[in-house]
Amino acid sequence: MLYVSGRVGREPWLHMFTADPREVAQLRRMLKLRLILWGLPDHVDAAQICVSELATNVIQHVGEGTPTKLRMEVAGLYLRLEVEDPDPRVWPTLLAANCASESGRGMALVDAMTDHRWGVILRSDSKVVWCELAVEAPACGKSSGPRVTRAEAIFELYGSWCSPRGRATAGRASLLNRAAAEEAAIEVMADVLHWLRAHGHDPDDVLDRAQTHFEAEIGGVT
Repeated sequence: MLYVSGRVGREPWLHMFTADPREVAQLRRMLKLRLILWGLPDHVDAAQICVSELATNVIQHVGEGTPTKLRMEVAGLYLRLEVEDPDPRVWPTLLAANCASESGRGMALVDAMTDHRWGVILRSDSKVVWCELAVEAPACGKSSGPRVTRAEAIFELYGSWCSPRGRATAGRASLLNRAAAEEAAIEVMADVLHWLRAHGHDPDDVLDRAQTHFEAEIGGVT
């Protein structure tokens, strides 16, 4: 997460994962965290569905256990999702899926959700399947308040625990590297989710409730 005059910026996100159903479930959670931090909570469901379908294509047609890469970025007025795998020979196919179809539904769903904005990029030793979701223009203005202040203090403190570089800059929030701030935010949220799971709570339910609080508070700001 990048802070620009108190506003969260959106840097491209790269994540390596293994094409495995358990990894895809974790990927959905990480994607949700990232989009909430980017201020795009309304696009979580559609993005999760698209990434799940693209990753499932790799599992089914390239092979379970395939090393895979997700790249996500906001490009203009679109959220672009790219899933790269090491087999340029196997292409996704868009079929006219019907109730009797056993295949073709995944890309048909992606096609519908992205308004036909998807495609394939072939490379010498890999392929990238991409899709784009329309998003609103980035909001302008400064985000402030006690919650933002507390969060920035937590990120700074967390950075001081996690790295020697962070310890060297502890107590100097204004100098916290923008990329380091983003990683600290992700680590804090991921650790909290692990804590919730370890204590028998549902991380997805807590995320949903936190998002509801966030949206209610943002909606009350004039």
